Amino acid sequence: MKILGIIPARGGSKGVPGKNIKMLGGKPLIWYTFEMANQSHVFSDIILSTEDEEIANVGRSLGISVPSLRPKELADDQARSIDVVLHCLREQLNFGFTYDAVILLQPTSPFRDPMLIENALQIYKERAADSLVSVRKVPSHFNPHWLFESDEQHMLQVATGDSEIISRRQDLPDAYYRDGQLYITAADVLMHQQSFYGRRLTYILNDSEGSAINIDTMEDWHKAEQYILNNKIEY
Repeated sequence: MKILGIIPARGGSKGVPGKNIKMLGGKPLIWYTFEMANQSHVFSDIILSTEDEEIANVGRSLGISVPSLRPKELADDQARSIDVVLHCLREQLNFGFTYDAVILLQPTSPFRDPMLIENALQIYKERAADSLVSVRKVPSHFNPHWLFESDEQHMLQVATGDSEIISRRQDLPDAYYRDGQLYITAADVLMHQQSFYGRRLTYILNDSEGSAINIDTMEDWHKAEQYILNNKIEY
């Protein structure tokens, strides 16, 4: 199976200026995602998608392929991830490369385990899925069966549409939320349905401590720095 890894890294981050190439533990942020992807040994190719020449140059210095710069309109605040991935896939096709699936690896999640990538791909193949996302369990007090919506009369109803609320925590079904660590999607689903999910969406449960860190703000950045110190991570 031929797998394309895409690391999206646009410039112009507002929450953490220069985030994608900002030094974390002595390495540019994008390095962590590239290194973990390399260690997983599942990719035919790994490319960096950016519109920013400085990010592209840092990526190249780290050994990441940057086949071309992404169009500026795919790097503003309104740009959709699906359009970025489709651009990469079509560009690779123009270069003569075809793939069975794409794995999207966002650099804002720097501490994913290579085994997460390997195990996720195995699950994706075994379940004959269109796509897979990494997820974490929703805490019981945020379970959708314990959430309410207000109607036009300001009366509350269970958000899931249940006629009665589930009273015991033990009876709540598991619920999950995407953690942003990885997305796997069949290339033909991306191209023909223009969707990350398709009709058969499966998941891998991810409960590692480091994977809970997703960098969007300076507070998140400080958590990442502390995680490196606390776990004595050296690269």
